[in-house]
Amino acid sequence: MAMARRVSLFAREVTVKLAPVAVDLLHQAARVLTEGELTGDVYTGSTMMTVDLARAADRISDSPDATTAQRIAFLYAADERCRDHARRVAVAEARRRAGCDLSVPHVDVESRARGPELHFSINVEARRNT
Repeated sequence: MAMARRVSLFAREVTVKLAPVAVDLLHQAARVLTEGELTGDVYTGSTMMTVDLARAADRISDSPDATTAQRIAFLYAADERCRDHARRVAVAEARRRAGCDLSVPHVDVESRARGPELHFSINVEARRNT
């Protein structure tokens, strides 16, 4: 091992996160599919948002490939802005499917990539608002 005679007084850190415009672009480009039902006073269902990066290639400077999709999926899961928007979409879809107002929704958001496609899966459990 080499011995260090001089050391920097500063620790450097590089942070990569989704750009604010990325959140809007991803959600605008998403195809949304929802399934679920109201049984008694309980709604259970899921909303799948699918984004094909190749279809958004004219609006992004990053390569619309599997590597980019994988990075986005990883960052999406940790980004509260993304998760909040996904929750709002899923709860609105759940209310539309249930045909009534729902309260106390429990929402779980998962993200993954398959090739250049992103899949955001949002599961919703809620009660009919009485």
